[in-house]
Amino acid sequence: MNKRIIIIILAFLFSNYIVKAQISLSDNYKVDYTNPQEFEIGGITVTGAQFLDNNALTLISGLSVGEKIKVPSDKISKAINNLWKQGLFSDVSIKITKIYNGLIFFDISLKERPRLSKFSFNGVKKAEADNLRDEIKLTKGDVVTENLILNSESKVRNYLIGKGYLNNEVQITQKNDTAITNSVILNINIKKNGKVKVNDIIIEGNNDLLKRKIYHAMKNTKKKHWWNIFKKSKYIEKDYKEDKGKIIDKYNTLGFRDARIISDSIYKNDAKTINIKIKVSEGHKYYFRNITWVGNTKYTDKQLAEVLKIKKGDIYNQAVLDANLFMSQESTDISSLYMDDGYLFFSVTPTEINVENDSIDLEMRIYEGRQATINKVTIVGNTKTRDHVILREIRTKPGQLFSRSDIIRSQRELAQLRYFNAEKLNVTPKPNQADGTVDIEYTVEETSSDQVELSGGWGAGRVVGTLGVSFNNFSARNIFKKNAWAPLPSGDGQMLSMRAQSNGLYYQSYNASFTEPWLGGKKPNALSVSLYHSVQTNGLTRKEVGRESIFINGLTIGLGRRLTWPDDYFTLYQDISFQNYLLNNWGYTFMFQNGRANNISYSISFGRNSVDQPIYARSGSLVNIRLQATPPYSLLNNKDYGKMEASEKYKWIEYHKWKFNSSWFTSLAGNLVLNTRCQFGYLGHYNSTIGTSPFGRFYVGGDGLTGYALDDREVVAMRGYANQSLTPANGASIYDKYTIELRYPISLNPMATVYVLGFAEGGNAWTRFDSFNPFEFKRSAGAGVRIFLPMFGLLGLDWGYGFDEIPGAPSANKGQFHFSIGQSID
Repeated sequence: MNKRIIIIILAFLFSNYIVKAQISLSDNYKVDYTNPQEFEIGGITVTGAQFLDNNALTLISGLSVGEKIKVPSDKISKAINNLWKQGLFSDVSIKITKIYNGLIFFDISLKERPRLSKFSFNGVKKAEADNLRDEIKLTKGDVVTENLILNSESKVRNYLIGKGYLNNEVQITQKNDTAITNSVILNINIKKNGKVKVNDIIIEGNNDLLKRKIYHAMKNTKKKHWWNIFKKSKYIEKDYKEDKGKIIDKYNTLGFRDARIISDSIYKNDAKTINIKIKVSEGHKYYFRNITWVGNTKYTDKQLAEVLKIKKGDIYNQAVLDANLFMSQESTDISSLYMDDGYLFFSVTPTEINVENDSIDLEMRIYEGRQATINKVTIVGNTKTRDHVILREIRTKPGQLFSRSDIIRSQRELAQLRYFNAEKLNVTPKPNQADGTVDIEYTVEETSSDQVELSGGWGAGRVVGTLGVSFNNFSARNIFKKNAWAPLPSGDGQMLSMRAQSNGLYYQSYNASFTEPWLGGKKPNALSVSLYHSVQTNGLTRKEVGRESIFINGLTIGLGRRLTWPDDYFTLYQDISFQNYLLNNWGYTFMFQNGRANNISYSISFGRNSVDQPIYARSGSLVNIRLQATPPYSLLNNKDYGKMEASEKYKWIEYHKWKFNSSWFTSLAGNLVLNTRCQFGYLGHYNSTIGTSPFGRFYVGGDGLTGYALDDREVVAMRGYANQSLTPANGASIYDKYTIELRYPISLNPMATVYVLGFAEGGNAWTRFDSFNPFEFKRSAGAGVRIFLPMFGLLGLDWGYGFDEIPGAPSANKGQFHFSIGQSID
C-alpha cells in the first residue's frame, strides 16, 4: 500500500511540473496550480510559424475559441503533444496572454525546425551521386529533423553496402543557408573505403556434391583468385542471396529436392576481405518412378511421355521437369505441344501422389480446354513505322488458331527489321475464355535505323574520303508528299542508300541502291536495284595532254525470296549484274591500256538465317552458299585465245566464283556468347588458256578496309596481320578462314550497343586449287570492342597478334591494330 501511495504522489508532482513547464504567464497573471479555474477561450494566436498556416496549427493543437477549459489542465499538455508529434518544431510552448471577465487568451509560441535548401555529396562520382539522390529522395523544403538525417545516412550506407562497400563511412553535416531564412544545407560526406572482397568460402555438410561444383553454382560470389577474369571476388549482398538460391537449385537438379542451407555467416578476415561460411543439409537423393497422365484427350499417354523425355529411374530433377512441361528453349515441351495447336487455356499440374523411400510417383493433371482462335492483332508503340510493315512480318493472323511458336517467330522477325529496340519487344495475349478467342498485342519501341558513313581511308598512296547515307525505313510512295518529309519520308520499310568516295581529280566513285523488301506488298519478295559509277585518273583534266583514265559503270538488279522448304528460315537470292570498264592510256592495274572490258554475271545465293537478332545475337546460325558466274564465252566462240591481245582476250570477262560462309551463335552463360565462323572462296575459270580472271580475286589480311579498288577484288579481313599480307602477288583464287570469338555485352541499349570480344582465327590464300591445304593456315588471336550507334552503324577496334611470320614482310604479323566502320571484321 505504501508503494502505491508514493507512486501516486510522484505522478501528481511530475504532472504538475509538466504543466508548469508548458504554461508560461506574463507577470500580470497568476495561476493557482492547487485550485484550477474554468475559463472560456476568448482567442488563440500563433507566433513563430513562418511556413505553416496558423489556422491549421490551431486546429492541430485541439484548442478552439469558445471552448471551456480549466487552467491548469491536461488539455494544454495534449495540445503541446499534438504539435510536437508533427515533427516540425524544435520548441513548443503555450502562453496566457490575457484573462478578462471569465475569458482566457492563449498564444501558441513555436520555433520551426530548419528546412532543406539544398544538399550535396562528397566522396563519390557524379553518376553515383545521381543514383544516391534517387535513393534518399530528399527535396528542397523538407523539414530537417534528426530522423531525416539518420534515415538518409542509413539509406546511403545500405546503397553502398549493396554495391560492395561494406566498410563505408557516412556523415551528414548541416550548415545554415544565409540566403534563405531558417534553411540549412546538408553536406553528405562519404568514404567508400574500397569494396570488400571474398577471401574464402567455407562449405560444410556437403557429402554428395563436391565443393568445386558448389563454388561453380555460385555465379556471382567468388573467392579471390587471379584467374577470375569475368567474375571478380567483390562481395555484393544481393548477388550473395541469389547465389544461395542457386546452390539449392544445383542440388535439386541432382535429385536432392530436400536440400537446404541450415546456416550461413559472414565474418571479417582482415580490413579488406571477409570469409563466408555456409552449412548445408543435403537430404536424400530421389528418383522418378511412375508417371501417369489424367485429363488428356488430344494426345495419348505415349505421345506425351515421348515429349516429356523422363523415364522411370531418372534422377528427380525439378528443373528438367519444369522445362519439359512448360518452357524448353527449343519449344519441345508439353505446353508448346498444346499451345502451338491453339490450346491457349491449356494447363498441366504435376502432383506427387506417392513418395516411397527414394522414389516419387507423379500424376500429370491436364486441363486441355478449347482451342483459341485469334480475334484481333494490334501494334502499340510504333510512331514511325506503319502498321502494314509490322503486320506483314507477324505470323499470327486473325482467324488462325493461337500458336505460341508463331508469336516467338514473330518477335524474331520484328527484331531482324532493326527498326525497334530488340530488348523491349513484347507480346501480350489477351484471352477471352468465354468465346474461345484471343487478342494479341505487340509492343514495340522505335529506334533509329538510318545511318551516316563519314570516314577516311588510304588507297593508292592517297587519302580517300567517304560520305554515305542509308535510309533503312524509307517510303518511296510518299516522296512527293510535302508533309511526309520529317526529315525524310519514312515508315514503309524500304531501303535507300547513297555513297560517294573521292580524293579530288584522282578518284571519284558514286553509287546508289534501292530495295523494296515486299514487292507487290503481298509476299516477301525483295527487289533491289543498284547503280554505280567511278572514274580514276592520273590527276589531269580532260583538256590536258597525257591524261590517263579508267571509267567503270555498273548496274545490278536482284530478287530475293523467302522459302518454306527445307524450313522457312531459308532464302534464295538471285541477281544479274553488268559492269563496263573503259580504259584510256591506263597502264596500272589491268593487262591492257586502251579498250573496253565487260562483265556480265549471274549470281545465286542459297542461305539460312535463324539468328535471333542482328546487333548482339545470342542464338541461331547463318549459312550461305553463293555462286557467281559469267557466260563461258571462250567455250562458245571457237576463238584461239592463245594468240589474242590482252584487250581482246578480256573484252568479255569470264569466270565462276564459289563462296561459302557460316556463323553460329551459342549462349554460354548469361549474356556471354560463343560465335564460331567459317569462310571459303574459290575463283575458277572455264579455259586454261585464259586462266584465272584478273577481276574478282581475293585479298586476305588486315582490317578489310580497302580505300578503293578497280578490279572488283574481294578483301577478306584477317586480324593480326597487315592488309593483304596473306595474299600472293596479284591476288588469290582460293582462300579459307576460321574464327572462334567470345563476346560479352557492356551495354545493350539500342542507342549505343557495346560489347567486348576475344578471338582466335586462322586463314590463308592460294593462287591454285591444287596447292590448297585447308589445314595450312596463319594463326592469330586478340581482343576487341564493338560499338553500334544507329547513326553510324557498327564501329570496331581490334588488336590482334599474328603468330606466323610472312616471308619477305617481317612487320606484317605480331601486334596489329584494326579499325572498322559500318561492318564487322569477319
